[in-house]
Amino acid sequence: MIYAWYVAVAAVAAIVTYLATMPVRRVALRVGFVAAPDERRVHRRPTPYGGGIAMFVGMLCAFMVASALPVLHPVFAGSSEPLGVVLGAAVIFVVGLIDDARDMSAPAKVAGQVLAASVLVVLGVTMFQFKIPLAGFFVLSPDVTPLLTALWVIVITNAVNLIDGLDGLAAGIVAIASAALCLYGLRLIHTGSLPPDNLGPLVAAITCGACLGFLPHNIHPAKIFMGDAGALLLGLLMAAATMVIGGRTTEVVSGQTYFFFAPLFIPVFILGVPIADMAFAFVRRTARGQGPLTPDKDHVHHRLLRLGHGHRRTVLILWAWTAVLSGFVLYPLFTATGNAIIPFGAVALGLLLYTLFHPGLRKHGDDIDDPLPDHVHSGSVADSK
Repeated sequence: MIYAWYVAVAAVAAIVTYLATMPVRRVALRVGFVAAPDERRVHRRPTPYGGGIAMFVGMLCAFMVASALPVLHPVFAGSSEPLGVVLGAAVIFVVGLIDDARDMSAPAKVAGQVLAASVLVVLGVTMFQFKIPLAGFFVLSPDVTPLLTALWVIVITNAVNLIDGLDGLAAGIVAIASAALCLYGLRLIHTGSLPPDNLGPLVAAITCGACLGFLPHNIHPAKIFMGDAGALLLGLLMAAATMVIGGRTTEVVSGQTYFFFAPLFIPVFILGVPIADMAFAFVRRTARGQGPLTPDKDHVHHRLLRLGHGHRRTVLILWAWTAVLSGFVLYPLFTATGNAIIPFGAVALGLLLYTLFHPGLRKHGDDIDDPLPDHVHSGSVADSK
């Protein structure tokens, strides 16, 4: 079964990332590549960077294994797209690594994201078309494709980077979202809506594996941070996967409500938590007369902490929201019905009520070890972004 091979590739990425994180952490501590507590950061102890390095190594190994598997040969045969993803990921990884070490300016970081997007465009990792509700499919011209690709890479990479504010938060959200995206893409291949050589499900599977391999080291209290190198890498991989899946779907699956809006809104559903957080941050900072990248502590995870939820519960709530949003995409796809809004809407309402009206539960939970919600261990310096 084709699903098993994608699981195997994800497992390679997970195992290699998990094993690579340990020596990376030791080296980072030895050379002083750490995030030290200060007035801009919210974690309490010096914590090494380097998780992004382990993820990058895991991604490379998984791609090499996948290229050697006969069943996945069509994905690589005669295509420059796998090379495009690897090189684009390398560019964004280096940008993030420099930022972790030297704090790049916002324009320089955006320039690096545009450079990574340009690599994707040159090697064919772009969307070909998209659907607008009530208007149909629009085929993208070569003049428009580079701009849309750059915008999409900037949006997704920054969304993942901004949500990387608590231990395990970004890695868990991206793991759930990429798993859902992989299943979504494979199902579309099964229904004939995507060609069997589409690269998107493989990129999503590798992304999921890298996140799962890193999570044991990053769960609160984190032993290591992914840093911008990891967050931007995950964002680039998710941007590439969503473009080659959502931007190449050729038809709507009959009788399934959500596919009326596909593929334009599928990535927005799956990555709803980080995208919404980024959008609110932009509006919030603009309304205050600040720049869109001005540091603050009003991200969604900060708000949950101020409601009284502890570190672990906040992360679990946002993981659950991502799972629910992904369910809106996957449930109708696998059940051939558009009525998925009823059960998943009920779950979403339950999570909302729990989030808003039961913050006091943390007093009796497992977060009693973290009594000051505005001084938690951070998954990265993204809380100050």
